[in-house]
Amino acid sequence: MTTGHSTPAAPYGTPETPRLAVRGEAHLEVDPEIARISIAVTARGPDRSAALDDLTRRNTHVLALIKSYGDSVEKLETGAFSISPELTRRGHGERVRAYHGSVHLTAELTDFTVLGELTTRLADLDLTHVSGPWWALRPDSPAHGEARRQAVREAVQRAREYAGALGSHLAALVELADLGAENTAGYGMVPPPGAMRSRVAYGDGAADSTAPALDLEPQRQTVYAQVNARFTMTPPDLTG
Repeated sequence: MTTGHSTPAAPYGTPETPRLAVRGEAHLEVDPEIARISIAVTARGPDRSAALDDLTRRNTHVLALIKSYGDSVEKLETGAFSISPELTRRGHGERVRAYHGSVHLTAELTDFTVLGELTTRLADLDLTHVSGPWWALRPDSPAHGEARRQAVREAVQRAREYAGALGSHLAALVELADLGAENTAGYGMVPPPGAMRSRVAYGDGAADSTAPALDLEPQRQTVYAQVNARFTMTPPDLTG
């Protein structure tokens, strides 16, 4: 009895059109394109107004210093700001001993020749904390496309070798899947532990433009691509 429904194609191929599934991978090591540093500017004062005035002055000075490097700084952003009292117990109560303020900045540089100098000059400022650098590629870096192309070429080459071992050859591409499409880390996310290559602590004096520049070596970036590919091939020669 016929039902009027067509017979679905076999999901794993047929003897006449066998299917072949392979994986292609590529690993590239390339130079970073950007470096990010994090700057925390802090201040302390006997009252809220004094702490805010000092914090504003320090923040303005840090911004001016970073901006003085012109096009070497691709991005400069202000993050969290806070001002909070420091309490001390006296008698049966508490009183405000001082106020602490902080502003967090993030700078992104593309010219690594000035990175060490800027980092040193920032670290040489009073109550300024510098962390970084974190090295990265841009989301649209050509390295990502090259890794994907290499992964596809490897998948095709691997499939040809498997088919050739059976006395067959590839007939058609059935499916190509990017395995990292749903689990890719977002651009600008917090780096994983160990990604920070150097850390400069609080400065203990006034800024000194003659301070020696910190020697920073850019960390090579690993670009990874992986694809699954499925092909059909001609019937193999199994008589040999």
